[in-house]
Amino acid sequence: MDPAVALIRTTLNAASLAAPGLAGRAAFELYRHPLRRGRVRTREREVHDRAATRTLRHRGEPVVVHRWGDGTRPVLLMHGWQSRASRFADFVPRLRALGLTAVGYDAPGHGDSGGRTATVLDHRAIALRLQKEYGAFEAVIAHSLGVNAAFLALREGLEAGRLAALAGVGEVSWLPAGFCARLGLNATVERELRRRAESGAMFPGVTDVRAHFDAARRPEEIALPILVVHDEDDDVVPFAEARRLRAAYGDRLELLATRGLGHRRILTEPTVIDNVIGFLSAAPVPVSEPGSKPVTRPVAKPAGAA
Repeated sequence: MDPAVALIRTTLNAASLAAPGLAGRAAFELYRHPLRRGRVRTREREVHDRAATRTLRHRGEPVVVHRWGDGTRPVLLMHGWQSRASRFADFVPRLRALGLTAVGYDAPGHGDSGGRTATVLDHRAIALRLQKEYGAFEAVIAHSLGVNAAFLALREGLEAGRLAALAGVGEVSWLPAGFCARLGLNATVERELRRRAESGAMFPGVTDVRAHFDAARRPEEIALPILVVHDEDDDVVPFAEARRLRAAYGDRLELLATRGLGHRRILTEPTVIDNVIGFLSAAPVPVSEPGSKPVTRPVAKPAGAA
């Protein structure tokens, strides 16, 4: 076990017995700030270094934007927690081959950007700002918490032709429990953390956090075709999140279920990338009446699997 995780678990669980509020406050600070910044991996370096980069200011902090292409036919890349734009490196050559421009960013507190943290509200604001520069996006490819931000942005003004959502967070209400489970924190700490996470302390002006950040709410507001890719063995975001989205969006949503990839390898698996690129390059299809059976793609297996 990571010694830092063991220390956090022991300290906060012990503190919760005498001072639950203090333990909850400490857990909240850990919850809202990435414990580490994702670095550019060796396999990503070549693509990462080919990007045209610039910096915009968001909440007074520098946010690094990466662009692969001349800006025409843009596709927006939205990364997840403790991640960065370079995690989509395997998608970039395939997007460029289609004549698309890949546009990604490192959210505040992530990658090469400044700041200490970013919520889905920050991702949404940055996405809408990039739209002012590039115009409507041909597609959005999002991963993990970036998926929740993508649905929020699409509901609040982001224009895109298609959405590919990988290992996505559909709703935020389970996140405190998931965070506490990964660190081994007790029920008292979880209760105090949830109280803070669902208050205005994290999302100023949002009165109902659960409803506001539920990607499955009011599906009629998002009419574009959606591909959800989720691994049945995902140990970070439950596969049930994919089922909720499929149930909500009906035949506008295709579900690609994978096995053995977990939460992160799903971004590098060739069969997944093939399916996403095929989805993005497909001709528009008519949407049937609400309530019809959703489309489900065949299960994708890791390369080399029997």
